[in-house]
Amino acid sequence: MKDTNTDQFYARLKEQLNTDTTWPAPYLYKFIVPGDAQKIAQIEAIFNGTNAQIKTRDSRKGTYTSLSIKVVMASPEKVIEKYKQVSLVEGVISL
Repeated sequence: MKDTNTDQFYARLKEQLNTDTTWPAPYLYKFIVPGDAQKIAQIEAIFNGTNAQIKTRDSRKGTYTSLSIKVVMASPEKVIEKYKQVSLVEGVISL
């Protein structure tokens, strides 16, 4: 059931991005990750070579880290591709 929901989510996102944006365009990704340097590095590696601006902010107790990643993307398909790559990192929450 999760795969159907995920596919529907990405289909809606693609439609919305096509409607609202002229591509290429800047896109802001936001993620919450367990406060683990290795997981943060995995996400940063996904955006290597894209000239992304990556900002991190630790939670008060350091349990979680939020990542804001601003990058120019070529198309809605490329936006979704990055979401799918990041979703493979264990414990990540996409906002």
